[in-house]
Amino acid sequence: MRGLLPLAIAMGKRNLEPILGSSDIAWPRPARAGLQSIDPMPERTVFFVSDGTGITAETFGNSILAQFPARSRHVRRPFIDSVEKAAQVAAEIEEVALREGRRPIVFLTLVHDDVRDIIASPQCKGLVLDMFRAFVEPLEDEFGVKSNHRIGRFSDASKSEEYNNRIEAINFSLAHDDGQSARNLDIADVILVGVSRSGKTPTSLYLAMQHGIKAANYPLIPDDFERAQLPSSLAPYKRKCFGLTIDPERLASIRNERRPASNYASLENCRYEVNEAEAMMRRSDIAWLSSTHKSIEEIATTILRDLRPDRLIY
Repeated sequence: MRGLLPLAIAMGKRNLEPILGSSDIAWPRPARAGLQSIDPMPERTVFFVSDGTGITAETFGNSILAQFPARSRHVRRPFIDSVEKAAQVAAEIEEVALREGRRPIVFLTLVHDDVRDIIASPQCKGLVLDMFRAFVEPLEDEFGVKSNHRIGRFSDASKSEEYNNRIEAINFSLAHDDGQSARNLDIADVILVGVSRSGKTPTSLYLAMQHGIKAANYPLIPDDFERAQLPSSLAPYKRKCFGLTIDPERLASIRNERRPASNYASLENCRYEVNEAEAMMRRSDIAWLSSTHKSIEEIATTILRDLRPDRLIY
């Protein structure tokens, strides 16, 4: 997904119109007769069709669909790289349209014209939002060159330095999850600290998978609070540390799913741990934020902005 959504924003309203069919859909305007603004819409089937993994189509599509009160049934069709496969998907789209009585929404990322034209033809029974045609072709005109029409993010993953860096970062994050190891922390890009179940592990893995960041994470435990200082293994790397905290009520709810009716999950203990962790981070001058109402993407972006702003530029 890296690239298309920021590109959409950067290109502006005018060049988004081809993908959405009308500027009326994409951008907030005064309510018009016949358009629902709040009431939930009937459930719609949404296809994500790609000649690669489909991650770009699905991520972009979900970002767009989130603007509407629509309930959707997702149908993922990756690796559609031949006319024959495209014809099968086109038939499936038509079958869904006939069965449901309304046309499916189709987010499309297909680079080869012969494959794409099967699904994006006027005969298609779905609303086709062709992302490559909306973005790639205007850029070809702007740059004065043809795109390489490469399928997927990497034409050969084994030869991609970026891909290999991501694999290395994932391995590092797994080896340093939940304080399992203090080795090689000198090469960590970031060390996440916080109480258990505050979101450290998923954030670490997201940073590794999406950004190639070597992220370790370390749980702050009652022994650390009694000493009133960071664990000795982290002290030399305090500048790399970033803290996650969480609302105690939310933490108690999460922990009760794992260990019901335990002291570990009690609201009193959760309040104690969160208060002590926040106090320790303040004393240690460690930047931190609450994960209570933030997505992993928001947390990761904040960490990159504060600790590794260079990784926000590629």
